Amino acid sequence: MLDFREYFRGKKITVMGLGLLGRGVGDTAFLAECGAEIIVTDMKSKEALEESLTKLSGFSNITYVLGEHRPEDFTGRDIILKASGVSLVSSYIEIARKDGAEIAMSGALFAKLSGVPIIGVTGTRGKSTVTHMIHHVLTQVTEGAPVLLGGNVRGVSNLQLLRDVHEDSIAVMELDSWQLQGFGEYKISPHVAVFTNFMEDHMNYYGGNMDAYFADKAHIFMHQEDSGVLITTETVFSRTKEFAKGKDITLGQEVRLVDSSILPDDCLLAMPGEHNRLNAALATEALRAIGLTDDEIFAGLATFPGVPGRLEYLGEKDGVRIYNDNNATTPQATIQGITAVAHGKNVILIAGGSYKEVDPTPLVSVMNEYCKKVLLIPGTGTEVLKEMIDAEEFETIEGAVKAGFTVATSGDILLFSPAFASFGSFKNEYDRGDQFGNIISRFL
Repeated sequence: MLDFREYFRGKKITVMGLGLLGRGVGDTAFLAECGAEIIVTDMKSKEALEESLTKLSGFSNITYVLGEHRPEDFTGRDIILKASGVSLVSSYIEIARKDGAEIAMSGALFAKLSGVPIIGVTGTRGKSTVTHMIHHVLTQVTEGAPVLLGGNVRGVSNLQLLRDVHEDSIAVMELDSWQLQGFGEYKISPHVAVFTNFMEDHMNYYGGNMDAYFADKAHIFMHQEDSGVLITTETVFSRTKEFAKGKDITLGQEVRLVDSSILPDDCLLAMPGEHNRLNAALATEALRAIGLTDDEIFAGLATFPGVPGRLEYLGEKDGVRIYNDNNATTPQATIQGITAVAHGKNVILIAGGSYKEVDPTPLVSVMNEYCKKVLLIPGTGTEVLKEMIDAEEFETIEGAVKAGFTVATSGDILLFSPAFASFGSFKNEYDRGDQFGNIISRFL
């Protein structure tokens, strides 16, 4: 194992956003163990962060400022470790930048320090599935050689991954638009970049500006050397070329354009839907780019079980098949989920959540065509959708599930695919899907 402790020892580091997902806790623990002098600042209260704070209670070199951010915690610092979702134009980040601090995010900092080859995956939809497909196949082929999995992965601290870096390591990283801001800070990009698709999302964060959203995503390829490889679709590459015009972006790297036709007809996948065949095609081309054979790739894909919360098959009750598609947080993602599992008008859909300023109108026609019943859970997005469709609303997921089984008959699909985010109503982005899975387990 390479020793990264000296890089952080004695440095004054402000961690901006501890959170409850485990990533911030892991990053902070690693920095504390390395001997950094740490200030953790988070807008959440001590009570809200109790679970995370308990895990860090043994460190004496961490100072906490909770329920607020203070300007003085962003001056005289060596590094500001910014959590995803914190704006780069935050007034506190500007204070730190003017004071000469390094503005870092954990995924990019891992990439910078480790120096290992990285396969990075971004896109509005499909990035988790493609990332895990690539990682799964690599672990099957490399027979124990270190294949690291990081980025936007549940519970994974990117800085903790530095413990596992060896000279022959390779990393596969899921990178959302926010994490790619960190790559932009360092002007680096993954060695192999996969850009799955680009659709409307996070418009509440980007103020309705799709160009600003794409500009963050573009860091997946913007800083690649000519030896790099960009794997994407014709649609995304058309936008990429428009984006590059008038900017200092040469697109000199190798570009491979992909559609699902590169998969043989007998390529078996556990996950339903044409969009998952495209995901597999993108993963295939990334694995080819690092030298794997088609036999190795397709054998690995055949054993890939899927990703929790992404059209995850939970089982069958009285002939009703049940899927957890919790991570479908946009109307377009729910459209893909519905069309992947529907056989006629046989879907009982549970949806609803927080509005991200993404228009749900296209979803309505798909609901009308394929949904036998639509059951909603509360949220600001739900209020928008209720104006467009005839649906019953329930205060809890459990209430919606019970109602779903009441109307379902053999051959139907019970699909939890929210189409909106989980902000405000759940502990974190995974809690909603966990609750659905736990409820279903009691019915099976």
